[in-house]
Amino acid sequence: MSSVFYDHLIDLKKVEKHIKKVAKTPEEREELYKLVDEIVHHRVIGCILDNLPADDHEAFMRKLVKKPHDRGILKYLAKRVAEDVEEFIKLEINKLAVELLSIVEEKTRPSEKSELN
Repeated sequence: MSSVFYDHLIDLKKVEKHIKKVAKTPEEREELYKLVDEIVHHRVIGCILDNLPADDHEAFMRKLVKKPHDRGILKYLAKRVAEDVEEFIKLEINKLAVELLSIVEEKTRPSEKSELN
């Protein structure tokens, strides 16, 4: 997992706990972590682009590609976004965590098929 500028804003302890519970092998666990990481990244970048003026999208993406770990990106965004960037990222990730937990619960719940006699 690579380091990105918003890592310190992400708290997915409950999701990680569920992954550890449901993953049957270390490989499966790593694959699930990777999927969650990708989903988080897409969601964070999406919510940033939704809040960032279109004229700033290209410059933001260049900064992200050049130095994805640079927390200076948050300062750059704070100057260009009306809302508190860190706060809306945290809120978006909290919503995502609830969605992911719901999916994990649904997929791991024992089947409720009724038996026909």
